Amino acid sequence: MSALGDIIASMIAEDGPISLEQYMALALGDPRHGYYMTRDPLGAKGDFITAPEISQMFGELIGVWCADYWTRMGEPARVHLVELGPGRGTLMRDALRAARVLPACVNALDVHLVDTSPVLRDSQRATLASAGVAISWHASFDEVPPGPLIVIANEFFDALPARHYVRTRDGWRGRVVGLTRDGRLGFGAGPDVEPTLRVEAPDGAIIEINPIAQRVMGAIAARIEAHGGAVLAIDYGYVTTSLGETLQAMRGHAYVNPLDEPGEADLTTHVDFAALGRAARAAGAATFGPVTQGQLLERLGIFDRARSLARGADAPRIRAIESELKRLIATNDGISPVHGKVSGMGGLFKALAVTQTGGPIPAGFEEGASAP
Repeated sequence: MSALGDIIASMIAEDGPISLEQYMALALGDPRHGYYMTRDPLGAKGDFITAPEISQMFGELIGVWCADYWTRMGEPARVHLVELGPGRGTLMRDALRAARVLPACVNALDVHLVDTSPVLRDSQRATLASAGVAISWHASFDEVPPGPLIVIANEFFDALPARHYVRTRDGWRGRVVGLTRDGRLGFGAGPDVEPTLRVEAPDGAIIEINPIAQRVMGAIAARIEAHGGAVLAIDYGYVTTSLGETLQAMRGHAYVNPLDEPGEADLTTHVDFAALGRAARAAGAATFGPVTQGQLLERLGIFDRARSLARGADAPRIRAIESELKRLIATNDGISPVHGKVSGMGGLFKALAVTQTGGPIPAGFEEGASAP
């Protein structure tokens, strides 16, 4: 077991099992041994890769989306451009470069990066050293100052600790992490029945809930409703709340047991976009979508951008651009723990936009608005 696994096992031996939510929080964010606190997890040498690292086209189109929404807002003199979980800073770098098609927009931006990882913050500083805009770092969204804002959240909500509840004969009980007879970490059901859950399901069924994600979205939506702006959330997930669990661990680009070596693997759950939308509307904001990542990128002009990059390029570069394009928008079949056969990056990943009620409709979401 990992060093953090030994610490968690000692905690459980002394005080009893812990909730899945607490386990994920420790595995990802423990100050000394947490996964995101100790490494750069991205790229071929890491554990996974995100869309901004696949191609500059992704971040550029997000930058165009932000600049376009700034114009639709009426071109405010100052606006906070916020990215939640900005990775190495690649998305923000490419977005700012693309946004320079509207110099007045870039001049209006105060950039805020929300990240708790000291390792990734160092990468962000290096990546954005020549960005030419003011950048502030924060440990949480609550630290972002008031005012109009545009928020980008790409693969952010999937990494927030979730809760599982297991259906038993007596009702729904919280899923916990305890110790097996041989001293290893294992799943079980907690002693107390959750009285607020009344979903009908067979014994043994699991339901996955992410109150932290809903609270964060609610806080962002409340700020947008009060001060104006929009949030664009892109993540892998599903559009209808349903039974089942999606907890997964990635290490070296392969799935591993989420309890084997806490702190050494990335832990995520698929995002419930229906729940995020409900949280945003409960705060008074309007929601648009979700649409698939492929749909959004196509509507924002990814084919035109790919043709522009390929113009005058040599054959290897053209093949690379074609490969990048396919990875971003393709709907190759894959497997979801909850829904079985699903689409790949272009289809499995969804995009949800949230705006001030009565505010402008964001690009790529002209169809499918939901009133609060």
